[in-house]
Amino acid sequence: MKPIVGVVLAAAMALSFLQICGSQKIGYSPLGLSTGNSSHIPAIFNFGDSNSDTGSWSAAFGPFLPPNGITFFGKPSGRASDGRLIIDFLAEKLGLPYLSAFLNSIGSNYRQGANFAVSGATIQQSNGKMYDADFNPLSLAIQLSQFKQLKARTAEFYEQAKDEDGKCNVLPEEDEFSRGLYTMDMGQNDLHYFLISMTEEQAKESISSVIDQFAMVLEKLHQLDAGAFWIHNTGPIGCLPFFAVDDPEKPETTDQNGCVEAYNEVAQEFNTQLKERVYKLRDQLQSSRITYVDIYSAKYDLISNAAAYGFSNPLGYCCGQSHDLPCWQDVTVNGTDVYASSCNNPSEYISWDGIHYSEAANRWVADRIADGLYSDPPQTRVTEAHPNRRYMSVTST
Repeated sequence: MKPIVGVVLAAAMALSFLQICGSQKIGYSPLGLSTGNSSHIPAIFNFGDSNSDTGSWSAAFGPFLPPNGITFFGKPSGRASDGRLIIDFLAEKLGLPYLSAFLNSIGSNYRQGANFAVSGATIQQSNGKMYDADFNPLSLAIQLSQFKQLKARTAEFYEQAKDEDGKCNVLPEEDEFSRGLYTMDMGQNDLHYFLISMTEEQAKESISSVIDQFAMVLEKLHQLDAGAFWIHNTGPIGCLPFFAVDDPEKPETTDQNGCVEAYNEVAQEFNTQLKERVYKLRDQLQSSRITYVDIYSAKYDLISNAAAYGFSNPLGYCCGQSHDLPCWQDVTVNGTDVYASSCNNPSEYISWDGIHYSEAANRWVADRIADGLYSDPPQTRVTEAHPNRRYMSVTST
């Protein structure tokens, strides 16, 4: 039986933690970062999958095992990588602490945002077949529900404390929900599920319903006062070593980099429809600032020019090669558990474990998207992706 109960218990612990205010300093970061805000974006609220999960999977289903985290944290940190993720580097660019996972009830601080992303999550609501294929039930709609809980409980606290001029050192200020940046990086798992359960053409035909569900959540966030969105499209899934190297059933046709062309075409179709929907949403939600970020092009550039950027074999991966095991499995040698080991220098690799990117690759991508090199509107830096000030000044009067 799979750990649905674990999800419920983790969520309950997260909610109970929200009642403990004033126990930590404002801006507390378990990673010891300076929290001086260098921009006018006071908080990040993130939705996504393993590309930006900073601890929700670990809280709900059990921790990632070593050698995850070895490069930066020195131990597993709830991230599927040897170190930091793109969302961590974006937080640094904004002068904010790393985001606490909403489901992680111990040592978390939501003063400057929260992370609802969880590894294995999809945009579409999970069904039994998806669950059996190891995609978890914490879909984008569930992440939206968790955000609503955080926002409602925060408002409840401040309502109760207003007569005492109370503040909660681990919850956002009320106006930061409207002034924060809403980052979204999701869709890879939806495509992954399509590619293992149907033909490429059927996968392309199924994309529109996923985009509809994505747009519906974004509209609901807008109704909840979200004013600025930073939306990543999905990366070149056909370039993941999991598909391009290790999958014996992959299509034979590959591009000049060894990536599976048919799988990348599915990702490109997803991105085309996502971008078209973003344009429509801009017309519908004119009071919001919606930045579309072409993660696909950034990652494909990195893979195509890996040597020029200081990386080795673009389709190689670091973790798990020594024992021919992925990072999350182990073997028993003479009665002792031995975790799948990593290479000596993870920074030489784009892929950490065949599916997730290394810290070095995440940093490379983050530096370029944060500087606006892959943004629409063009040249929009992450520090400039704040809510529309003119709208805020009108609606606040």
